Order: sequence, then C-alpha cells, then structure tokens
Amino acid sequence: MVSKRSVRDLGDIKGKRVLVRVDFNVPMQGGEISDDSRIRSALPTLRDLIKKGAKLILMSHMGRPGGERVESLSLAPVSQRLSELLGQTIDQSSMCVGPEVESSVQSLKDGQVLMLENLRFHAEETKNDPEFSKKLARLGDVFVQEAFGTVHRAHASTTGVAAYVPAVAGYLIEKELNFLDMAISQPIRPLVAIIGGAKVSSKFAVLKNMLGRVDTLIIGGGMTYTFLKAQGLEVGKSLCEDEKIDDAKEFLLAAKTSSTRVILPVDHVVVPDFLADAPMQIVGSEAIPSDHLGVDAGPDTVTLLEDVLKDAGTVLWNGPLGVFELEPFSKGTFAIARALANSKAVSIVGGGDSAAALAKVGLSDKMSHISTGGGASLEFLEGRELPGISILEDQ
Repeated sequence: MVSKRSVRDLGDIKGKRVLVRVDFNVPMQGGEISDDSRIRSALPTLRDLIKKGAKLILMSHMGRPGGERVESLSLAPVSQRLSELLGQTIDQSSMCVGPEVESSVQSLKDGQVLMLENLRFHAEETKNDPEFSKKLARLGDVFVQEAFGTVHRAHASTTGVAAYVPAVAGYLIEKELNFLDMAISQPIRPLVAIIGGAKVSSKFAVLKNMLGRVDTLIIGGGMTYTFLKAQGLEVGKSLCEDEKIDDAKEFLLAAKTSSTRVILPVDHVVVPDFLADAPMQIVGSEAIPSDHLGVDAGPDTVTLLEDVLKDAGTVLWNGPLGVFELEPFSKGTFAIARALANSKAVSIVGGGDSAAALAKVGLSDKMSHISTGGGASLEFLEGRELPGISILEDQ
C-alpha cells in the first residue's frame, strides 16, 4: 500500500478551511456536461468533509484556455451540476485568487462549498508559480489532493500549494493508489497487462517496466505495426513510427530472455482506406497488403486473448486494440471489454480510451477499478514519481 496521510487522518476539522484540488475537467457539448463521472468520483470525499463541518474551497481546471479568460471554459456549469448531486447550493466564484475570493472564503459557514473559477485562466497555474501557489494556499488551512488526472503535473494547484499548507490524499486518490500499487506489488497472479493505443512512443516506458513484472504482456492497437515492421514484416499503410523501430527491436530482444510472455496480434482487420465503409479483409501478420492499413485485431487474436484472460488473476488494461470509435473497427476492443467483464480477475482500467470503450458497451460497472487519470496511471505503471503524490504527507 502507498502510505500517504488521507482525509481520514485529519481529525476534527469542523470550521476548518479545506482546499480541495478536484478534477472537474469534464467533457462539454453545447454548454452542457456530457459525462459527469469525474464529478461523481469526488463525491465521497466532499460529502465526508461537509458532514464533518469543514468549509470547502474547490479548485479545478477546465480545458486549455492558455492563461486567458475563456467564458466557454467557465466552471459555472460544473457548480450547477455539483449542487444537484450534493443537494446544496455551491457558490461559484468569478475568480480563483485575490481579495474578492478571500472575502468569499471568510464568509463561508461550516459545511458550505465555494467553487473557484478555472485555474488555467491564469498562466501562473501551469508554470507552478510560487506567488500564485501562495495566493491559493492562503485560502485554506489544509490541502486535499483529489485530482488523480493531474497528479503527474507539477502545477501550482497540484504541488505548489503543498509548500505552504499540510497536504493529504482524498478517498479517490487513496483508492487509485491502492489499486495500482496492488497490481504492481501484490497482484493476484497470473498478472496480465494489455497495452494498446496508437503510438508506441508514449508507451515504451511502461512496456519496458512490465517485462519481468507481469506474466503476460499483450500489445495491441496502432503501435502493433511498429513491432511487426521491426520483425521485418510488411505493414502497408498502417500507422508505424519508423524512428522507433530500433527501440522495438531492442524490446523484442529483451522480451526473449524475460519471464514475461509477450503477445502481439496474429491477425488483423485491414482496409485500403481509412473509411468506415471501406471493404475489409482479415489477414495474418505476415500477409498485410502493401496498399492496406490495419485498423483492428482479427478474430484469431481475439480468441487467443480471450483464452489468456479467462485464467487471469489480475488484468491491467490501458489502450484500445483498434479504432473503436468507428463501429466496423471496434470488434477487437469490445471483445476485450466483454472478456474482462466475464472474468473473475481483478480488472484495473487505465482511464482514457479504454474507459471510453467500456462506457460505449455499458460495461464500466463490471470492472474492479477504472482510473480517473489515464496519463497519471500510465506514469505510475512506468515506475515514475508523481509530483502531486510525492508532496503529500507520509503516514
């Protein structure tokens, strides 16, 4: 277990100002929130703090406004949705620092909640500016980290404030760390990792860290073709990072002497053009036509992976096996989702596209844990230190 202090260790916080970094960077469509799962994930911590009589000051970013005020990226719709979920009025500030905000904080009563405006309206946030961090820290007596999606970034609201006020983990952070740590340190074996997605360049570090740690490592998605080309195979017009071929060769060589079984797709759905209605063929890895591109794992690959997953004790899944956003190329990814849902394994999904795929087939609630931070979970699995976690107080 990762031994960081959490909200459960705070003792009597009635009347205390609690600065909570949440990740309410939710998807919006036409001014409406299209998925409120990130808001819901923070509710256990917020409800607990409200029940204990704390005064809550919530901080979050939304989108990438580049240090300027962009009204379409205001957190006002989030405050409205949170009000509905908590069953109480959430005060929305028009700013996140300054005298007006400090005055609003001073007038908070026990159990009340104030939402600060989008942190990234200030360029100082992503620069981890010390003065900006101080201004934020002045608003609270204690800092609670509850934004797992941002803990791999050293920003003012994720690491900077912890230099000035005591910092602890929220229940969501605690859950994220415990699941991911268990999967790496004390997994129920066999431990299987499925690493997919488009580019191998963003996943090499985690692939290398998995060798010798997991029993079976399944590689899928667009990055498959860099590995196939490294083996001297034709990949046609498939996505391939030629500058990473030497790295792929080195990895495959290391895999041969590792205790980890590495599995690449054995067949593929290929099309002449990247169009949903393009004529599809299913071909083996050694028979990809030079004028086609791979868009999904083939049926033999799916059968092979289903067989591996049926006996797994713990499964880590990060990244799709194909271009699942287009229905004809979604079969491989959705088959993995169903196999995991039917498995008795502890299933830990690394957020991002994998989480989106699960939601699309209505199987999210069948997983043991879906991470709220794709990038953060990936960096944790790489063995890297997460700045927003390292600054929290140790037990």
